[in-house]
Amino acid sequence: MTQPTDIRRGRGERPRVLDVFSCAGGAGAGYHRAGFAVDGVDIADRPNYPFPYHRGDALTYLAHLIVTGEIRRYAFVHASPPCQDKCTLTVGTNASQGWGGTHVDLVEPTRALLDRTGLPYIIEQPNGRAKIRKDLTLCGEMFGLGVIRHRNFELGGWSVNRPAHVAHRGRVRGWRHGEYFDGPYVAAYGNGGGKPSVPELQAAMGIDWTDVREELTEAIPPAYGEWIGRAFLARTAQGVAA
Repeated sequence: MTQPTDIRRGRGERPRVLDVFSCAGGAGAGYHRAGFAVDGVDIADRPNYPFPYHRGDALTYLAHLIVTGEIRRYAFVHASPPCQDKCTLTVGTNASQGWGGTHVDLVEPTRALLDRTGLPYIIEQPNGRAKIRKDLTLCGEMFGLGVIRHRNFELGGWSVNRPAHVAHRGRVRGWRHGEYFDGPYVAAYGNGGGKPSVPELQAAMGIDWTDVREELTEAIPPAYGEWIGRAFLARTAQGVAA
């Protein structure tokens, strides 16, 4: 794994993070706020992504960076591979629509490539995904957000103390099984059924650079990436000092 001194790029220059399966840049924005320069890669066209961005297959691009040695530009890699394969939200809630059985599992090949980078990394997945270690779980209430949005993270080559899970203040607003519930959180997924408007989603997630619902509902709140990025840099600084 990269040693702590490897991420120093000179005075005033930010260490770089590679944001793989970047979507619209929720995680990347958080890493940028924490002090990283960010490069993204996603197979879909993401014109709202706020940082330098490569459009293409994420795993092919990551393999290219490894083979050419360009991966050494980076201090850290964040990966959010698609989560639909065997996710309980897919094979359970959406089973009647025939989803969940045909999606390709990208977690294992992503992890294999990340291990080859020799860099510290993180793999993010939502609740209901059993194929990663839950080294870290973050929730919107930890950051005073208007979404719960539990996300689990597997840490490769580094570790961090797990923060306590803060009690939720109430329910997620909207219809569920024919009954309407009010509460301090909005449902950051899907459409209809009392789901929030795009401005409400933007405010709840802390995202203001995209107004595309699909991007908002797939995004990681930037507060999560900022917390992880600051924790990584703090741990690195301690290692350098030691």
